[in-house]
Amino acid sequence: MKILRSDVKHGTVAVLPEVLDDFWVLYNIIKRGDRVYTNTTREVRFGDRYDKPEKGRRISVFLGVSIEKVTWDRYLNRLRVHGIICEAPEDVGPGSHHTLNVTLNKPLTILKDSWMRYELDQLKRATETRAPQVAVIVVDDEGYCLAILRGFGFDVKAEENISLPGKRSTDERTRTLQKLFKSAAKALEDLSSELKMSIVVLGVGFIKNQFVKFLEEYKPELREAIVDVKSVNNNGKAGINEALRSGVLNKALKNVRIAEEAKVVEEVLERLGKEHANVTYGLKEVEKAGSIGAVDRLLVTDVKLREASDEERLVLEKLMREVENKRGKVIIISTEHEAGTKLNSLGGIAALLRFSVS
Repeated sequence: MKILRSDVKHGTVAVLPEVLDDFWVLYNIIKRGDRVYTNTTREVRFGDRYDKPEKGRRISVFLGVSIEKVTWDRYLNRLRVHGIICEAPEDVGPGSHHTLNVTLNKPLTILKDSWMRYELDQLKRATETRAPQVAVIVVDDEGYCLAILRGFGFDVKAEENISLPGKRSTDERTRTLQKLFKSAAKALEDLSSELKMSIVVLGVGFIKNQFVKFLEEYKPELREAIVDVKSVNNNGKAGINEALRSGVLNKALKNVRIAEEAKVVEEVLERLGKEHANVTYGLKEVEKAGSIGAVDRLLVTDVKLREASDEERLVLEKLMREVENKRGKVIIISTEHEAGTKLNSLGGIAALLRFSVS
């Protein structure tokens, strides 16, 4: 993400999204009531309204839209903002509805009545130098699962399940493992041809280490990309979630937000499990803690923010400002991964407190 212009005092920030993760950032920043300005296309009809209707023509225009709804399709990598036109050329005119498609490398300007600190922090972090994308592969005696970690979660790119013969069938077991390793290496090669990435190998038992030795012998370029090899107790996607939850991926994910989210949600759950009084959840309880300056870190899911009613959204925004004004930190948790799902089960909002509140 590039910040092209910033005039927070007057509510204006112009940005240029450069990578797909930037869409997730904008999805959580652009809200109902904001105004967004960018170049787009729109069908217009020329001529007097009493003339014979002519076929509409799609033209390129610069529009401002007062936002009513923001949608993001992570699988199609498409971000759309929909609302009422508030600024337009004379041929188009304001007042009608329009949907803006946000695309990579096309600037857009966001105008808010007031920017919140966590929104500006998210933009700033999106502009910082990015670490290489991280591929995680879980390899064990049941197969492999390959995924790419993103700022909003992880995308599974390839999976294969096997039935590994017992240790008495040595030759058959070796052949099955070699076939599995070749398939996993091919999946990694296909992925690395698209992305420059670091690789983390996870797995139950010693098969993951055998896979690393296989790469060392047959695919040294992939072996060089491996930044860590760790043990987990689960296979497949459950193994990736376990690694995120336990923090074993921190070395590879120093600059990836998902690791921070998984860690802070686990801290909430751990304090709740031990019945500590320095944690709370639910909007009313968190609001009470915020009013006395007890909130150190406020966690809110993206879904909670976007799907709140107008009345609840005002309460949430007031709470977030209150926390920030008292030197607390607001963390938006994506529901695209396990940590966000867990927080959603607590009502989508929780807080880690500076001191115990009865």
